[in-house]
Amino acid sequence: MMRSMMRLGALAAGLALAAAAPAAAQERFTLRFNHVLAPTEPYHEGFQAWARRVQERTNGGLTMRVFHSAQLGVEEDIIEQMRQGANIGQNTDAARLGTYVRGLAVLNGPYFAGSLEEVERLAESPTLRRWQEELAANHGLQVLCFDWVQGHRHFFTNRPVRRPEDLAGQRIRTPPAPIWQESVRALGAAPVAMAFGEMYPALQQRAIDGVELVWNNIPGGRFNEVLRYASETGHILLINFQVVGSRFFQSLPQEYRTVLVEECRRAGQETSRRIAAQEQEVRRQMQARGMTVVDNVDLEAFRRAGARAYEALGLTAERDAVLREVGRN
Repeated sequence: MMRSMMRLGALAAGLALAAAAPAAAQERFTLRFNHVLAPTEPYHEGFQAWARRVQERTNGGLTMRVFHSAQLGVEEDIIEQMRQGANIGQNTDAARLGTYVRGLAVLNGPYFAGSLEEVERLAESPTLRRWQEELAANHGLQVLCFDWVQGHRHFFTNRPVRRPEDLAGQRIRTPPAPIWQESVRALGAAPVAMAFGEMYPALQQRAIDGVELVWNNIPGGRFNEVLRYASETGHILLINFQVVGSRFFQSLPQEYRTVLVEECRRAGQETSRRIAAQEQEVRRQMQARGMTVVDNVDLEAFRRAGARAYEALGLTAERDAVLREVGRN
């Protein structure tokens, strides 16, 4: 009798485990991913490709929903929600992340990286890996990858700009982060912190005199309607970071984390190459719509001026350390 009861107990326990296994296997996760750009921009298409591949490789276990035009909120608010554990991701930049781990800001400094190949090599930098670990452990932000490059940023204004002196007195919109503010100031302009979505009305109302953006931002934001000149200073190669909250990331199964990172890098590199290929066509279209590309920009003068941003923030040593590790110094 006792043996019979023991067999029945074992059988019941086995059935309970078998019933629990499918339930665990069916656990689902959702990542809501926010970015500030228009749905017509290459990044949006790239984010959608990333989302499709993640869903396919996890058999629907991890779903990414992509929200364009800051539909979930402004970037700074989203980042704070991520730090609190929300299942949200954000396309952001090293300038904003540098407010948490100051060394990261160098990636957004003037004339830091010059090519897509250099950006890919940055992933192997021991210094950058250490800063990312600090960001996750101490500030609740997990970097998935930073292989998303929007291209070189230039000044778009209503007066031609050939030297840093030509920016004197011009109010140029920047994101609200120290490295960005100091970079624009070092290059000769007066920085005005402003959200991406506020730029067009601010230009209409002359609250600002210009912006510094990549070519592919211009048609999406219709900035050619309110700005006449493009001065190709190429002062920042815009490297974007894809970030989620550390708490959310750690809640995912290990295989989902791996997929999320691998597909982030793959889609980022593909999108960056596509943007580079499209840039000249966008430039030609904007010229056809009345925008003038300024000739004879003194790039050497801008490079010299840009170095002052690192000095002002005490980041020259950090910049040099990373560049040495990728073979630039």
